[in-house]
Amino acid sequence: MTFDLILRNARIVDRPEGLLDIGIKDGRFVAIEIGLPRGEAPDQNLGGKLLVPGFVETHIHLDKSCLLGRCNCEKGTLEEAVAEVAAAKRGFTEEDVYQRAAQTLEKAIKNGTNQMRTHVEVDPRVGLTSFRALKKLKQDYAWAIDLQLCVFPQEGLLDDPGCDDVMLQALREGADVVGGAPYMDKDSHGQIARIFSMAQEFGIDIDFHLDFAPDPSHLDLDEVCRLTEKFGWGGRVAIGHVTKLSAMPRGDFEAAAKRLANAGVAVTVLPATDLFLTGRDSEYNVPRGVTSAHKLRALGVNANISTNNVLNPFTPFGDVSLIRMVNLYANIAQVGRVDDLAGCLDMVTSASARLLNKTDYGIAVGHPADLVMLDCETKAEAVCEIAQPFFGFKRGVRTFVKPAASLLKPL
Repeated sequence: MTFDLILRNARIVDRPEGLLDIGIKDGRFVAIEIGLPRGEAPDQNLGGKLLVPGFVETHIHLDKSCLLGRCNCEKGTLEEAVAEVAAAKRGFTEEDVYQRAAQTLEKAIKNGTNQMRTHVEVDPRVGLTSFRALKKLKQDYAWAIDLQLCVFPQEGLLDDPGCDDVMLQALREGADVVGGAPYMDKDSHGQIARIFSMAQEFGIDIDFHLDFAPDPSHLDLDEVCRLTEKFGWGGRVAIGHVTKLSAMPRGDFEAAAKRLANAGVAVTVLPATDLFLTGRDSEYNVPRGVTSAHKLRALGVNANISTNNVLNPFTPFGDVSLIRMVNLYANIAQVGRVDDLAGCLDMVTSASARLLNKTDYGIAVGHPADLVMLDCETKAEAVCEIAQPFFGFKRGVRTFVKPAASLLKPL
């Protein structure tokens, strides 16, 4: 067999065989075994470093990234962030959205992400400006990353006349996923029902911002689970934030997890934003507001970690590094067991790919040759050390290189 490239002496995530050689041809993995024969194909010795199929970002907002300087961030509340971005987006143009989103997307690619779902605001004020900009971005960067567009109504759907029409137009123009923010409408269940109706009409997945508050006395996730089961949408529905779960006693948390697992509803935890916006009214013992994703996974829920907002009033931080984000999560959630630390890496790789319903994700013969090499040997090391990516491939094409830093010792 001939190859276009051979990567030698690689540690492949979740493969116990030790060091393996990987043969790539025509953009796919065609051989994975010990000691592939040498031939005319170029090869590269990876020296036992860890290979992952690439990081998977399931929940980010490219359209409103990089807005610091245009928006105030004085109170640090959700209400302020929504209002400030609502005012700013009235001046958005396709060129402006594209430029800011591209800046953020390129950071993500260089930090090892090669699969992404971005939420995109559409409503009567911004119209389809951001959506159309990101459609072009999706095409222009397809060589390096697979990008899903999830359209959603940040400022409400039922209480925002004309928003339903804009949402439907975006879906007609090819949006991949439909999303919602039920807590922005007075009738949260009404918005949930309408989003399920749209998903059925267009045959697409659903991704909600949900239960984003510190008081767990009322949960919209129960209604989401009910409709997921009613319409047979299990495995096609995700909910993000769900900070109310972080405020629950153990028994209630476990009951909610069982409900989610049985319905097939995935959960995305967003540590940076949830930390920044939660507990603003507390003077001391400020709640973290970050739901225990690894505990949800132990109870059968497909839970993952993602970035959410970058350099805007919702989260005035961010370098779009998922390995840094999962390390932040492990610190907040006080994860210490080696197995749990290793599982944290799954929450930005395989678990996230499952949420996006990626059936060809993974370093396996026949799959697209997507991979990223990390400066470590084990999954737990990757999380603990914020292991940096050295290079990445998308469908067999090298997409970025990030050489390791070296000390310049005096002679």
